[in-house]
Amino acid sequence: MKCVSHLRSAGYDIAAIAEESPGAPDVDVLRIARDSDRVLITFDRDFGELIYRHLAPVPPGVIYLRVPSPSPAHVVAILLTFLEDPEAIIPGRFSVLTSDTVRQRALGR
Repeated sequence: MKCVSHLRSAGYDIAAIAEESPGAPDVDVLRIARDSDRVLITFDRDFGELIYRHLAPVPPGVIYLRVPSPSPAHVVAILLTFLEDPEAIIPGRFSVLTSDTVRQRALGR
């Protein structure tokens, strides 16, 4: 939850599933993100499979953090670098962020 508070302190409007719907199944998390028009930020790789293989609800965007043993400060730094990049395209994309790369794939349907 430290990442959430850091992002909120940086001025981002963050809704945390752990605060609002702890233990919600992944499909419900996707539905909540879609229905509230929020980009999903996650460490859980299962969301890609749910979206692309199982046709689960598609939120406006997904940011999957693939960072080994993440510290909150490191994760926030990666996220802020991406979110504040004027060339970053977030809506309509499944973005995979590592410590030094960004890969994106269209979410479309």
